[in-house]
Amino acid sequence: MSNLPLEAPNRPQTLLMGAAAGLAFGIATAYMYLRASEESARLGAVGTRVKTGEVVGLGLAALAIMRQAAEMGREDPPPKKR
Repeated sequence: MSNLPLEAPNRPQTLLMGAAAGLAFGIATAYMYLRASEESARLGAVGTRVKTGEVVGLGLAALAIMRQAAEMGREDPPPKKR
């Protein structure tokens, strides 16, 4: 492994890539939700509502993903000597 210092990422490019990835993820998620909802309606389900617990769970999962993304930007700590 090299000991060369890392360059800081290009801020505008990184923000645009994150925005594009978030947009694509959001559209794909909404599409899958609508598709599942329409399929349930075809099978005779009557207007099911989204439960609060499900939304809270999704929010916590989103926070976990954000934390993992933030940790990717950190440098690994040097190994401890014994």
